Amino acid sequence: MLAILFSSITYAAILGIGCASITLLYASTRTFNFAHASMISWGFYIVFVLYKFFGYIPYLYVPIAALIAAAFGILIYYFVIRRLLDVGASEITLMMVTLGVDLILFAVLNMFVDILKRGFGIDATKINIVLTDPIVVRIWGTPIKYIHIISIVSAIVIVVVLHLFLTRTNLGIAMRASIENPTLASILGIDVNTVYLFSWFIGGLLAGLSGGLLVLFMEGTTTVGFDIVVFYFAGSIVGGLYSIYGGLLGGVLVGFSERFLTFLLSYWIPDIIAYRFAIPMVMLVATLLIYPKGLAGLVKRV
Repeated sequence: MLAILFSSITYAAILGIGCASITLLYASTRTFNFAHASMISWGFYIVFVLYKFFGYIPYLYVPIAALIAAAFGILIYYFVIRRLLDVGASEITLMMVTLGVDLILFAVLNMFVDILKRGFGIDATKINIVLTDPIVVRIWGTPIKYIHIISIVSAIVIVVVLHLFLTRTNLGIAMRASIENPTLASILGIDVNTVYLFSWFIGGLLAGLSGGLLVLFMEGTTTVGFDIVVFYFAGSIVGGLYSIYGGLLGGVLVGFSERFLTFLLSYWIPDIIAYRFAIPMVMLVATLLIYPKGLAGLVKRV
């Protein structure tokens, strides 16, 4: 029970970080970023590759993975999203374009994996470095690893930093203004394009951070982001698409429910384990039917 609880909380924290990324980008540029899936996968693989080449502690490479994913975010905005926003593209168009970008990033990642195998003899078709994460302490016989601590601390730090950034800095206040009313923000002299660019930088950073932490939690292939991206979107919708904090909270609830709730239900319905991926979908549909604004709609928007 304790092991499942720790695992559920860890997964929830990692998922919540990525959900904040989706929510931020939708709130700022009205873009459902389907490229989020491959950005997660890139963060996942960058940590693995750097660890294989240089060794030491894998956590040292998580910030690097986050920054590289942030660079992807900047490139996507500058060369794709900005041009579409300038011509008044619809939300559907923006969404479909990010799906195309996702396929490009996915293809490049697979080529990168082929290069690793042919040029360096590293088989990265399926990676697993979970066992490299040492045990910090045991609680009633249950091992607690660094990922259990770092993931939770990272989620808390992100909430605090985002709050301070959005409420105490000029750029953060400008970002909130642009999210609320981009036209009025432009009239007031705020450079909306700079705000949007920074939003994509932060969005990519959070996606890479989530993927970088995920590699210390589970094994995966180049499709790891695609396999769970629906959970990220479910968390964002449950939390509320117009609140960064709500998106993070929604991701935490979806991630925790998917693992821990399934474990509890398995006592009465043993076969439920095979269908645990349906729980986030049920939460998503229920949210859209009952309260489309999500959890953030229950409180004042950020």
